Amino acid sequence: MFDSVLIANRGEIAVRIARTAHRLGMRVIAVYSEADAGAPHVRAADEAVAIGPAPASESYLVIDKIIAAATETGAACIHPGYGFLAENAVFADACDAVGIVFVGPPAEAIRAMGHKDAAKALMETAGVPVVPGYHGERQGAEFLKQKAYETGYPVLIKAVAGGGGKGMRRVDKVLDFDEALAAAKREAENAFGDGRVLIEKFVADPRHIEVQVFADSAGNAIHLYERDCSLQRRHQKVMEEAPAPGMTPEVRAAMGEAAVTAAKAVGYRGAGTVEFIADGSKGLRQERFWFMEMNTRLQVEHPVTEAITGTDLVEWQFRVAAGQKLPMTQEEVPLSGHAVEVRLYAEDPDTGFLPSSGRLDLLRLAEAEGVRVDAGVEEGGSVSPHYDPMIAKLIAHGETRDQAFDRLGEALSKSVVAGPKSNLAFLRAVVDHPEVRKGGFDTGFCDREIARLTGGTVGDAAIARAVERLAAPAAPTGSGWADPWAASDGFQLGGVRDIVQPILVGGEAAEARLVWDAAGFSARYGAATSRDGGAAEIAGPGVAYALDGGRALRIELEDPLSRLAEDFGDAGHIRAPMHGKVIAVFVASGDTVSRGDRLFAVEAMKMEHVVTAPHDGTVAAVAAVAGDQVEEGGEVVTLAIPELEAAD
Repeated sequence: MFDSVLIANRGEIAVRIARTAHRLGMRVIAVYSEADAGAPHVRAADEAVAIGPAPASESYLVIDKIIAAATETGAACIHPGYGFLAENAVFADACDAVGIVFVGPPAEAIRAMGHKDAAKALMETAGVPVVPGYHGERQGAEFLKQKAYETGYPVLIKAVAGGGGKGMRRVDKVLDFDEALAAAKREAENAFGDGRVLIEKFVADPRHIEVQVFADSAGNAIHLYERDCSLQRRHQKVMEEAPAPGMTPEVRAAMGEAAVTAAKAVGYRGAGTVEFIADGSKGLRQERFWFMEMNTRLQVEHPVTEAITGTDLVEWQFRVAAGQKLPMTQEEVPLSGHAVEVRLYAEDPDTGFLPSSGRLDLLRLAEAEGVRVDAGVEEGGSVSPHYDPMIAKLIAHGETRDQAFDRLGEALSKSVVAGPKSNLAFLRAVVDHPEVRKGGFDTGFCDREIARLTGGTVGDAAIARAVERLAAPAAPTGSGWADPWAASDGFQLGGVRDIVQPILVGGEAAEARLVWDAAGFSARYGAATSRDGGAAEIAGPGVAYALDGGRALRIELEDPLSRLAEDFGDAGHIRAPMHGKVIAVFVASGDTVSRGDRLFAVEAMKMEHVVTAPHDGTVAAVAAVAGDQVEEGGEVVTLAIPELEAAD
């Protein structure tokens, strides 16, 4: 076994790898960017090396800096985690070149599976079923449109490189193909430096099922059963569970055999995941699943597999990388109970899941029986705009699927996230949804049910409770005589005292009322009082959060004399909705635009967001070009809006 490991990653996966490495007696070395100097993954290591500025392109993605850090600290091996350099064959070669073991598959296997088009061709040769479509070299727009027509709509346009839903577009009719192709290519080029795409038949009622495979250097390869990853939003996984609902022993055996065949076809070693798309319209069937791609790394959702098999897959990775044989044969792999995982993100489901960032004023992740929490941030820390906005993963295991879901639901109901926006309320709604609890969902579920899963608000009772906690009179201290006129208990001769209290609710000006009556002090907001059962927590001097169903709303007491004048003339100033990089500008000064026309696109936290015109108007100025970094709220386009000018 190795005596030391450098973890070439950050966040929850780096913390998780460090935990296993320490248990195995290894010295753990972390790397960190300027933005991560005080991050939990740094403190989880025995030593840490600074590798550059916050942008990943200048730190975590710079191969020479990672190799130099490993060489200087005497690391015996490098574990890449997932993301960043985990599936980079050049990085794997660089490790080999300096005699440091790469804890992952051979570079040749990464290359073989690194592009979906070549991987599908290889799988066809190996006899693994693949989805109908076109995955050749020709990339002309008209040619690809013809192939989409031959495949039959609806189709998926997919980037040949990378994953995570980036560079992917569903197209339902030929009229939408050109715009979807351009967007997919642009996003793929920005995310992976490779704008090539393939065309794939969109499967009706699709189920996304992946199989965990493992192989060693002696030629042994097994699978550790399947995970259902069908609950997705914009091709990003929301929830994963194992085993898959409705899976039969016959289909499991067929999928497992296909996955192992795929791994052997590329001379695989270590942990990998073979992803299949299945037609779920009539239940899972042996002849109705097809190979999509292979991820040549550990997956985000690996904990559900660990839960049902009683294994530590990171330990397996280390042992196989050290030249040991697999710890089990196929027949020895246990299957115990059911596990489900959700990904808690800093994002706002009520505004199209725009990524959020900033200080975590409150972070309470409830751990309970059968529940595991993998987190890479902590209360008082920050979610950086430079990286993936994941806060944590919550994994629940139970003897049955119902028990696992009950445990996860309870853990989510007791968790609190405040500061950045989060998807906590969305996850609670997903886990509690009857269709999800029955297992009767496909990859389109979230899109179909989005109105039911989002759009909630924090109730007035919770806001009133937050005001009460902020404005509550201080408890008396000391003893002896006190000036009765200095008391702050609201006493007056005329009965109930009721005064107006200006507040800020999520940054917006509002009013609450402070009340002293026979029952004591309380606060009122809208039609509710602080005695109506609302929940709130103080997050710092002068700041509380009203908590309701997984949502958190910042409440502050306001001094009306300090209120700044509002800017009523902002409608023509089109601003970036988040910190990120401008990847496309669709207009120029002097252009006439209509409401809904595309103005510019911003890439943030690995996703593309297009900003459209809120009014008809003329472009007066454009303040950014493709490639510029913009701050949240930074003005990018200025519109001259005739109707507003006329009103002035």
